[in-house]
Amino acid sequence: MSLRGCQGPPKLERLESVMSQFSGSLDQDDLQDDPEELDLSCHTDLCGDKLMETRDISFQAIYNFLPFKSLDCVIFLEEVPVLVQVTEVERFTSTGVLNPNLYTIELSHGGFKWKIKRRFKHFLALNQELLKFKALLKIPLPSRIHSVKRKSFKGRKRFNGGHIPSLPRRPDALVKEEQLISRKMQLEDYLRNILKRPLYRIHPATLEFLEVSQISFIQDLGPKGLEGLILKKSGGNTFPVCYWCGSNSVCYRWSKRLSPEIFLKRPVVNGNMWRLDHVLKRKAQQGVKIFVLLYKEVEVVMGLNSEYTKKTLMGLHSNIRVIRHPDHMPSTVLLWAHHEKSVVIDQSLAFLGGIDLAYGRWDDSQHRLTDVGSVRRSPQHSPARSPSLTHQPVGTVEEDGEMKFSVVVEDFQNGSVEDPGENCGSFTLPIVEEQGETNLSLTLPTGRLLRTPSEEKSRHSSDGTESKYYSSRNSPNSRRLLARECYTKSLSLHSSDSYSLGLHHSLPLPYETSSLRSYIGSTELCGETRFWHGKDYCNFILKDWVKLNKPFDDFIDRYKTPRMPWHDTGILVHGKAARDIARHFIQRWNFTKLVKKRSGATCYPCLMPKSISAPLVPAEYEGKSTQANIQVLRSVCQWSIGSKVHEESIHLAYISAIQNSKHFIYIENQFFISCADKTIHNSIGDALTERILRAYREKKKFRVYVVMPLLPGFEGDISSGGGQAIKAIMYFNYRTMCRGEHSIIERLKCVMADSWIKYISFCGLRTHADLDGRLVTELIYVHSKLMIVDDCTVITGSANINDRSMLGKRDSEMAVVVEDTEFQPSVMDGKSYQAGRFALSLREECFRLVLGLLGDNSIDISDPISDRFYKEIWMVTAAKNASVYDKVFRCLPTDAVLNYRILRDYMSRPCMAAEDPAQACAELKKIQGFLVQFPLYFLSEENLFPSFNSKEGIMPIELWT
Repeated sequence: MSLRGCQGPPKLERLESVMSQFSGSLDQDDLQDDPEELDLSCHTDLCGDKLMETRDISFQAIYNFLPFKSLDCVIFLEEVPVLVQVTEVERFTSTGVLNPNLYTIELSHGGFKWKIKRRFKHFLALNQELLKFKALLKIPLPSRIHSVKRKSFKGRKRFNGGHIPSLPRRPDALVKEEQLISRKMQLEDYLRNILKRPLYRIHPATLEFLEVSQISFIQDLGPKGLEGLILKKSGGNTFPVCYWCGSNSVCYRWSKRLSPEIFLKRPVVNGNMWRLDHVLKRKAQQGVKIFVLLYKEVEVVMGLNSEYTKKTLMGLHSNIRVIRHPDHMPSTVLLWAHHEKSVVIDQSLAFLGGIDLAYGRWDDSQHRLTDVGSVRRSPQHSPARSPSLTHQPVGTVEEDGEMKFSVVVEDFQNGSVEDPGENCGSFTLPIVEEQGETNLSLTLPTGRLLRTPSEEKSRHSSDGTESKYYSSRNSPNSRRLLARECYTKSLSLHSSDSYSLGLHHSLPLPYETSSLRSYIGSTELCGETRFWHGKDYCNFILKDWVKLNKPFDDFIDRYKTPRMPWHDTGILVHGKAARDIARHFIQRWNFTKLVKKRSGATCYPCLMPKSISAPLVPAEYEGKSTQANIQVLRSVCQWSIGSKVHEESIHLAYISAIQNSKHFIYIENQFFISCADKTIHNSIGDALTERILRAYREKKKFRVYVVMPLLPGFEGDISSGGGQAIKAIMYFNYRTMCRGEHSIIERLKCVMADSWIKYISFCGLRTHADLDGRLVTELIYVHSKLMIVDDCTVITGSANINDRSMLGKRDSEMAVVVEDTEFQPSVMDGKSYQAGRFALSLREECFRLVLGLLGDNSIDISDPISDRFYKEIWMVTAAKNASVYDKVFRCLPTDAVLNYRILRDYMSRPCMAAEDPAQACAELKKIQGFLVQFPLYFLSEENLFPSFNSKEGIMPIELWT
């Protein structure tokens, strides 16, 4: 054929067609080894002209996939041969006339072994593709891509070595049975020699023949499985499905809220080192791949500002990739949310629970109300101090060119003056002028627990001196200091002795304050150092977040308003359970990528899980973790994960655990909405009621402990009758507990009258503190989603007890059920009992925290169903604490308020904390722990469902339930 009459350069497709015809006439000798093209010296794969550093292919390679037909792909292990053996020949003369023989080929490469089955026509097709490839490389086609390809092969290392034996020309139909052994050897030899040459070994036709790809020999993906092309649903085109995610990747996944600027360690003593965005950036720079799935809120309804979070994280590093879901308008998913909270690391460790990585979530067992450092904003006396307490003013002392501030406190107790040296200590902070010319240091009080030899020498005598107490914030030099981080690694101690630096929250009180909780401990903060910076200091009922793009600006006055403490639980799992959680994340990621293809998210890789054959146990957790049977649970459906059949395994696990319980159930949950009426569909409340009734009929002891928030965490002032969202949730909570014929208590009363109180208790958590000279109280917001059954089974995760979380068709959720396999001796109803190691330790930790018994082993909590514990400790503590708080603060909610008329009168009267602070402090000494009785009769004479003329009232009921 002549090309002389063609106008312009010939088309590549046409030339390939010509070459295809030409290759059929090529002699097999055209595949003779070319000293410029073949390399038999070693079996090394090349990718970008760089040799792989190790024999194993790094799992990071999954993030750098080349096109599947690229000749530069790293497929095989370095310097590891591919062994081939044709082990079996099956002859089918009735079905395959031209190709009756089916060859079974066993291959091995390193530790990977697999089998393929091929007919002779497949060998012919492979041979034709290699012939065409060889011929095309010898012809300088007018194509830039082809020219680059030819140069890349010309530039590679060359070595001469042998020839490729001819492929048998005789078709299988003419091969006799006695010739099959020879036929097997010929085909085996042909494949061996093909695989010795990198140029042909990595050719797409060879890879397809061998059923291998870029992910075939990555150890962490487990044994090699079947691979190949699948047909698309529309059209006849094929595409490879080989997308993977794995080692050294951190798959982060939060829903609802993610605040990039939160600090993971408190207090902040190392600058921004442990700030979340800095941690992620640091790991991304080290090569870690980070994937984040965020809930995309309806902006007019929820002010989460997830767009700000996405832009912030994406701007940190290219290794951080973020997708938000769902796009509400195309999907019409307006009511539901991604509510799960999980972090998966290397598909080997997984954190999950109720804790969002967001503002206000960090807390510890102290559940602090205040965070103002060690200084006061105004010279205001604490109401907790006795009138005889006097204060020496803040003074300055020049000592060796160093300016020091000191405070001396005198306590007059029982008519005697305590040595001021027992009360005050000092430490020194460096102050550097902005020009760097002047070096100053600031000495602040440390409280009576810190005394050093230098302090002993510098004791002040202040007998008979009275003056006002001035805050060290008012001094010029302290303003200069407090404008910066005053508690950092640059802090210097002017003492020959070494000790743990600690600072008093305010001036010491004249008596024991452990029950008052009016100070931050003596080993914590100074100056303006904070546990909660900016938006992190929050009280959701008072005010929801605003201006989240300004994370370090306070949005409530921390000197007037206490924060709302946060009570939450989470769990860390590793091994196969972590792999399952990773698979859930990967399934959601891939689904989200597909549904968001129009937004540009298609440039992100699809992900695939690692093998679960041998999950690794991190060395740092060896001997520290508990062995248990763990099942991962989900609430997912079509909109959240693409599954056509919804899953409600969390709901089913709750029901099963309750029905099979024998002794007690302990529940902590943010909501308690179930069995309220026919509009509620989850049956957790029904299961609890039936289990209690069964125990009553069988005359057996059975206890149910329910701990939940005293008020829902929505913005609103319930004291003035406002807060429609608060009242909506209260309506359904109360309908579940005690109001209406379908409620738990009313159903129990129908059978056992007032004996229901022997079986179930409802409680909340509350605390108090001294805030800038005022006594304050606030509820502790219970956000955990936890159930412990019989000290053997634990269910924890992100799912609330309501329809949104449990039904599977609404919010997406994740949880785990843990069944202990390690047991230890315990007590149940006065008898010896084998309790699960994990469940028992968790239950005792929860009990000690809410009862104020952390570190106090004098009270036995080992038997959760004994009359002594249930009645004399749990119920008495809750009732006594609630009574004291009502008496001192007249706080809400309370059983004393039955309707709005009583509420207005109740709130119009001053409380003891304001009228008689000294007496209030005396009463608060009676508080033990945080547990308070839940006020079952609060506003019981009112209809709490939002009025229909409010925006909350016109919302679908499903939004609240």
